[in-house]
Amino acid sequence: MTKLTNKRIDLHTHSTESDGTLTPQELIMHAKEIGLSAIALTDHDTIGGIAKARPVAESLGLELVPGVELSTDYEKQEVHILGYYINEENPEFCAQLKNFVDGRDKRNEKMTALLRDEGFDITMEGLYAENPDSVITRAHFAKYLVEHGFVKDRKTVFAKYLGDDCRCYVPREKITPFEAIRLIRLGGGLAFFAHPVLCHMTQERLRTFIRDLKDAGLTGMEAIYSMNTPEDETNMKNLANEFDLLISGGTDFHGSNKPYIHLGSGRGNLCIPYDILAGIKEYHSSL
Repeated sequence: MTKLTNKRIDLHTHSTESDGTLTPQELIMHAKEIGLSAIALTDHDTIGGIAKARPVAESLGLELVPGVELSTDYEKQEVHILGYYINEENPEFCAQLKNFVDGRDKRNEKMTALLRDEGFDITMEGLYAENPDSVITRAHFAKYLVEHGFVKDRKTVFAKYLGDDCRCYVPREKITPFEAIRLIRLGGGLAFFAHPVLCHMTQERLRTFIRDLKDAGLTGMEAIYSMNTPEDETNMKNLANEFDLLISGGTDFHGSNKPYIHLGSGRGNLCIPYDILAGIKEYHSSL
């Protein structure tokens, strides 16, 4: 395969459709401004931003990869699975994704009630009014509480109320990563293990987990990532090679919700070459 390393990409980004702070359209324009050649929109548990991003990407000559990031549970640990080249018009996929999101809505209602018990004037109607068409996440709760002057900053919201095990936190029923892979494949997509290093598994446990994911239909691993050390990246690439998996790379850009992570460059030194996407496209087209 011809190397195209002069062209840069980002295959892990979020918009206001989930917990990012740029709209899908703004995200595409920002990607063009900084010189990216391609971008994957991978909002949490929703594909609602793809149709909004696509016409802007086409008008600017930016390649858009329709994607999603699914939150799953594996042995009481949160694991994220990225899906690339999702067919958002697949009715069965959309129906099952909606069922998944409905579980998040029920959890949000419970967290809203707990926050009201703490004395905060917050309602689901208010959250939806300020975040139309978005999948409501804890980031939206934090934004609401801070902007309405109830809590001084986002850090305090998570430290006192919405962080894991805090008094207003409600765990969400999650699908397993194996079910997420099946769902992504149902939607015509390719499933990738997102930021494996953040799972903090021992090498032995990680290897066993990757083997099980591969048996379930995993296509690849996110080996290039904002939080990876050089040693982490080498290890992830070696594991991908060991299990005959493709690699992907992304910053996990969320806009001002993660101000230290920049689109296309992560913490400032990330460079994801286009040939990684070329390999993914070649594999997808061969199916």
